[in-house]
Amino acid sequence: MKLEKSKSEIIRHENDIQLCRSEINKLNRTSENIKEEQKNIELKFKESETKLIDKVKDKSTNLENCQVQLKSLNSRLIEKDENIKRLSENNKSSNEHQKTLESQLEKSKSILIKHENDIQLCRSEINKLNTTSENIREEQKKIQLTLKESETKLIDKVKQNQLCQSALHKLSPTTCPPFGNYSGVHQLNVSGIGLFNVLCDSQLAGPGWIVIQQRVRGNESFNRDWATYRKGFGSFESDFFLGLEKIHRITSLQRFELYIHLDAMHGSTYNARYDDFKISNEENGYALSLGKFDGTIKDGMRDNENMKFSTFDHNNDKRDYYNCAVLYESGWWYNYCFSSYLNAPYGPKLFWYGYIYLKEIKMLIRPKEEMKK
Repeated sequence: MKLEKSKSEIIRHENDIQLCRSEINKLNRTSENIKEEQKNIELKFKESETKLIDKVKDKSTNLENCQVQLKSLNSRLIEKDENIKRLSENNKSSNEHQKTLESQLEKSKSILIKHENDIQLCRSEINKLNTTSENIREEQKKIQLTLKESETKLIDKVKQNQLCQSALHKLSPTTCPPFGNYSGVHQLNVSGIGLFNVLCDSQLAGPGWIVIQQRVRGNESFNRDWATYRKGFGSFESDFFLGLEKIHRITSLQRFELYIHLDAMHGSTYNARYDDFKISNEENGYALSLGKFDGTIKDGMRDNENMKFSTFDHNNDKRDYYNCAVLYESGWWYNYCFSSYLNAPYGPKLFWYGYIYLKEIKMLIRPKEEMKK
């Protein structure tokens, strides 16, 4: 843009110079014409003067006429002189104008030189930018090649990771049946959680059971907050609760059955079995589903079905005036606080439906369809 403006300004100055030169030429021609005319007049005057003298000599009677003619010629000569003076003044003014134009021309030349220097600088900057642009393109190509190589390596690593995860999944099952009759602590690999330990039991009710809750008269407190119940707590060697999130993830994989083993304070042993056990996700409060009941005791969990889990800091029961989790000092799927509460403290609050007071409890789950096969 700067270059275009410089060019247009130069063209304008050149036009002005041309006009100035044309004007000077006209004035020069006019001056030359005047000088020629002056010479002619002088010649005519001399001729007239000679003739007049001759006439005076020849005819003295015509003296007056000659004098009149002489005066007339003198007046014409004065007019010519005045014209010559005016032309001289015009010529001076033309010279001054010429000087002004020449000064402007010099300024224009200096401006032109400055603009040419600016143009050279611009061209130099453009060349630098072009060189930089080419370097950037080369770097960009290198980066793209490096990125493609990194993407290829990343894809290979992802594939390797998938293969490792597949192998790990085979090595770390999602349930206990693959461990057969080998009871004890085993590692599962469940989607959404990853690897974690569980207690497998193959003696109490056959192989393949995961123990999700155990009460064997230990010292573990079950009066825990929501976050602790979500994560799980306790020891596999004593009392523990596996954790709501783990139980939800496991029972979301396929259909599970629930087996509850109960040792009563008076010495009797009971069991309760539900054929479609699962709990919902945290957003739905880990709500309880049981399925059909079978067992050697009354159905003591039916009142808890479809209830959300409650703790002292998350009250989801149907009571309006108090929190069942506070009353029974433990987390559970409470309804109206009149049913079975297997996480309550030992004593009069730990009982099965029908007020069967308990000393030991185990809650176990395993895949139902898999065991049929």
